[in-house]
Amino acid sequence: MSMWSNLPFDLLANIFSYLSPDSLARARTVCRYWHTCSKHYPLPPTTTSSSWFLALPIRNHRPCCYVHNPVLQKWHQLTLPLPPIRPIASIGSLLLFRVTNSTTLQLGLCNPFTRDFRYLPRLHVARTNPAVGVTTSEPSNDVRFPQFRVYVAGGMSEGGATYETDVEMYESRLDTWRVVGSTPVEFSVRLTVWTPNESVCIGNTLYWVTSARAYSVMGFELGNGRWRELGVPMAETLEFATLVRRNGALALVGGTCGGSACVWELRDGHTWGLVDKVPHELGSLLLGNKSVKCVGNEDGVYLYSDLGCGMVVCKRVGVGVGRWEWGWVDGCGYINGNKVHNCLVRGALLSPTLASPVAF
Repeated sequence: MSMWSNLPFDLLANIFSYLSPDSLARARTVCRYWHTCSKHYPLPPTTTSSSWFLALPIRNHRPCCYVHNPVLQKWHQLTLPLPPIRPIASIGSLLLFRVTNSTTLQLGLCNPFTRDFRYLPRLHVARTNPAVGVTTSEPSNDVRFPQFRVYVAGGMSEGGATYETDVEMYESRLDTWRVVGSTPVEFSVRLTVWTPNESVCIGNTLYWVTSARAYSVMGFELGNGRWRELGVPMAETLEFATLVRRNGALALVGGTCGGSACVWELRDGHTWGLVDKVPHELGSLLLGNKSVKCVGNEDGVYLYSDLGCGMVVCKRVGVGVGRWEWGWVDGCGYINGNKVHNCLVRGALLSPTLASPVAF
C-alpha cells in the first residue's frame, strides 16, 4: 500500500481511468487518498492521447526513470528496482527491456509505474548485441495483456568469434524460444553492428533501420523467413533516422543536425513519400544537437536528446487517420521544486496502468 500512496496524484488518477465502474467503486473504499483520486480521474485514454513519455538515463547510476504527463505537462521521477536497462518496445502497457550491464542479451518485462518486473527465459544461443523485434496480437477483451512474440536476429557468439545466423522467436503464450529462420551473414553483420533495438511490424513484415555507411531498412518477412532491403530517402545525408508506425503504415523520421527533419511513409511496400516536415522554429530548438533520437507510435512522435533540453512532438489530433500537429514539450529541469541532474536518455511511450508482467 505504501507504494501506491506515494504515487503522484495525476499518475494514480490516470491509472484509475482504466478501471471498470465496479472496480472503481471498490478502489474508492481503500483510503481517503484513493477516494479523492477516483472522483477526479481524467477521461479514459480512448478519448485522448494516452501515451506518456518515459525517459531512462543512458548512464543510469541511480535506479530511476522520468515520465512526462502529456495532459498536465508535468514530469515525475520513478524508482526502478532494476539494473541499468535499455527500452526496446512497448507491449500493451508494459516495457520490454534489455539489461545493459550484461554482455549477452538478457530481456525482461516491467511496469515502471508499479515497479513490477520479470525476466524472459534465456535464448537457446547466447549472443551479444543482436537486433530485437516485437509483434503483438491484442485480444479484444483486454488490450493491456496482448499475446506477443519477440524476434532476435544477428549478434555475436558468446566468445565473439562469429556472427549468429539463426533467428530465434519467443512466444509469450508458451514462454519459450525456438529457431524460426536464418539470416544471411552480411545481414547478420549489419544487424549486429549498425542496428538499434527499435523495430516496427507492419502486416507480416518486421522492419529495422540500419546505419551501415548510409541508412537503409531491413525487413524480415515472418511468414516465409525471407529478408529484403529498402533504400532510405536522403540516406547519405541523414544524421539520425528512426522507424515509427504512423496511420497504420511504416514511417521514417530522419533529419540532419543543424538542419531540418522530415517524415516519410512507405507506399506500396517500395516507395517513400514525404508526408510532413518539422517546423523550422521548432527544429532549430533541438536539431543542432548531435544526439537527437526519436520514438513514436500511433499517438505521436517525440524527437529528443537529453532530459533537460526539451522535445519536439508531433501528435495525432482526431480519430482515425485524423491530422498531426507539431509542438514543444519543456525538458525536465525540476520535480517538486528540486533540481534534476541533466543526462542523456532513451525514450519509450507507455500508458500508466496496473498491468503486471507476471500476467503473461
